[in-house]
Amino acid sequence: MTAIPFPSPPADTAAVTALRSEFRGFLAEQLKDRTPRQRSDNWYGFDRGFSRAMGQAGYLGMTWPKQYGGHERSAFERYVVVEESLAAGAPVGAHWIADRQSGPSIIKYGTQAQKDLLLPQIAAGQAAFCIGMSEPDSGSDLAATRTRAIRDGDNYRITGTKLWTSFAHEADWVILFCRTGSGGPAERQAGTSQFLVDLKNTPGLTIRPIIDLAGQHHFNEMHFEDAIVPADMLLGAEGQGWEQVMSELAFERSGPERFLSSIELLKQLIAVLAARDSDFAQITLGRVTARLAVLRRLSRSVTAMLHDKADAGLQAAIVKDVGALFEQALPDIARELVDAEPDPRAAAAYAGVLGNIVLNAPSWSLRGGTREILRGIIARGLGVR
Repeated sequence: MTAIPFPSPPADTAAVTALRSEFRGFLAEQLKDRTPRQRSDNWYGFDRGFSRAMGQAGYLGMTWPKQYGGHERSAFERYVVVEESLAAGAPVGAHWIADRQSGPSIIKYGTQAQKDLLLPQIAAGQAAFCIGMSEPDSGSDLAATRTRAIRDGDNYRITGTKLWTSFAHEADWVILFCRTGSGGPAERQAGTSQFLVDLKNTPGLTIRPIIDLAGQHHFNEMHFEDAIVPADMLLGAEGQGWEQVMSELAFERSGPERFLSSIELLKQLIAVLAARDSDFAQITLGRVTARLAVLRRLSRSVTAMLHDKADAGLQAAIVKDVGALFEQALPDIARELVDAEPDPRAAAAYAGVLGNIVLNAPSWSLRGGTREILRGIIARGLGVR
């Protein structure tokens, strides 16, 4: 069996500590009217005004070159902003995907024209992106993608369906993963490519809503029927889509969003238990906090690897899998400690937050890669598969 290393993240610098205090002040002002129930949505919240305020204050594109509207700050300074945003329940959906993974992919693989067009908009909080990966009947098995792009002069014609695309109905762009090779899905990773697709101005694209268990509209189906995408919107090289999408997923799977989705419930739980004298409750909260601390350390370790431009795909898969287990366990732990009926419409903060988390938690082991796919990746990394 092969060991999987997680390098020690560096201690916070004075700049990182100062940034945390500064950003908490920014969030306190921006989110002062946001209720606990609203905060429990954190990265499901979509607010273009908040994202523009983030961009104007210099909190987006933090590690990017200044020529593209970035700020050339460290990966750990960006980590502070992401972590504090989630902990405070900020509505980050309008910039989340673009800042986390779409922008870095464009920096790494995009043409100069693509960088000049899109990166300044992302850094300003003006361009929202979504992820065009999963498909019906394949889910997290991205190598089974059947959506196909065929070159036609100065354009590609794209046909196929993408599923579970969060915020496709709100976003401006999607990075679409599809086949450009001559063969079929049996090619698996070979013959795939990525495209930058304008969601507002692409003939042949239809976006249909998918309403989730909580009655909310985050998910969508994107159907491409001979959709026309300019050839200069090919991201990277044709046929190298698999390498590119794996690089993108390292950013998607490793951040603090993989263990902080239900953090508002933990806050409300601690507040309810504060007035109770219970050894069992104190022991349970201690164990929960210890798990949270370990997850944070692992996530920061992956940030160090990404900062050093190391391949962090395997470590990111571990963080995502273990983090989803933690997030999904919290509602059950809370219900063992407090006898309250979960109701997302309840006026009481605890019951409302609990109800919202209970309804949303089942999806957390799906987004970013299903548990079965991730554990296959981890098994291969361990050398046991």
